[in-house]
Amino acid sequence: MSRAPSRVPLEQRIGEFGASRWPLTIWFVVVAASTAALVCAMVPVGPDWLGTAGSIAVATAFTWGLAARTGGRPFVFAPLALACGLVAVLTDQDLLLTGAAVGTSAVAAVLGVMITVPAAGIATAARECVVGLLVAGIGAMATVGFEPAIHKERFEYVGLGLAFLGAIVLVHRLGAGFHGLGRRGLVIVAIGVVVLAVTLLYAEMLRRYGSTGLVDQLLEWVAWSRDHLGAFPRPVATVLGVPALAYGCHMRARRRQGWWVCAFGVAATSPTATALANPAVSVTEAALSVVYGLAVGLVLGWFLIRLDLALTGNRGRRSRVAEQAAAVRPEPSRFAPLL
Repeated sequence: MSRAPSRVPLEQRIGEFGASRWPLTIWFVVVAASTAALVCAMVPVGPDWLGTAGSIAVATAFTWGLAARTGGRPFVFAPLALACGLVAVLTDQDLLLTGAAVGTSAVAAVLGVMITVPAAGIATAARECVVGLLVAGIGAMATVGFEPAIHKERFEYVGLGLAFLGAIVLVHRLGAGFHGLGRRGLVIVAIGVVVLAVTLLYAEMLRRYGSTGLVDQLLEWVAWSRDHLGAFPRPVATVLGVPALAYGCHMRARRRQGWWVCAFGVAATSPTATALANPAVSVTEAALSVVYGLAVGLVLGWFLIRLDLALTGNRGRRSRVAEQAAAVRPEPSRFAPLL
């Protein structure tokens, strides 16, 4: 009696012949080539159209990657992003170019968070923060490649708002909805919202209505940091974004609610994706600002991770090592769909 052939999933059969690697390979080639084009445009070297071509390619590739990573429809959203970029460039309208730029920064910021993987220890959490900021950094070059006509603060706020809204929508699915937060998750999210609101409102209030003495003192600190260190870290990324991304990746290795903490990582990736939008800041200063924010933020993230381990009863070194070894919550690999 012959046995019926076993049904093998299509994804597994494609993987057996290696065909599933081609889309990812093509994606890497497009991102690498478009990044090289953007670098050449910034030097500048080569024809004038390299910048806009690289920006359109990055926007399309990142949209494809974000849709594929989050279980969306890459064949729908990537061509839509390509069409929007082409229309903006061909019409040469400031409104459309600015819209394409802010949309690219938001997509890059969200992808920088979504492309991370769970981190069992602080070293791997730091690695994930670096990966997220590198993706956002490529998005920053693509953002200015559209040559938008912007109002700096408004452009940054809109980019951060779009990125945060997109991250919350995606994290709602990845983190098992609001009912999956639990008491600890709810407290952490509430703290994150308060810190984000206070940081943004305090900075805006100081800029608009702050006393002359206080504003002058803060400007002196910024000037000293720029003169002696070459840059000043972005407060929202340093205080909230990087610590949240590091701590969120740490939590994701243990609890699904870690995705809700990672959502606040856009407070680091979004300022990075718009870091080159200020014409008064050089590329070197913008890069150093991101690096300094990463360094200080990782220290704060390390503190949050140690505090979390202490509250869960892992105070000694042996307990922490055992806890880290047991942190094996499964999640798809970096370039596999999360849903």
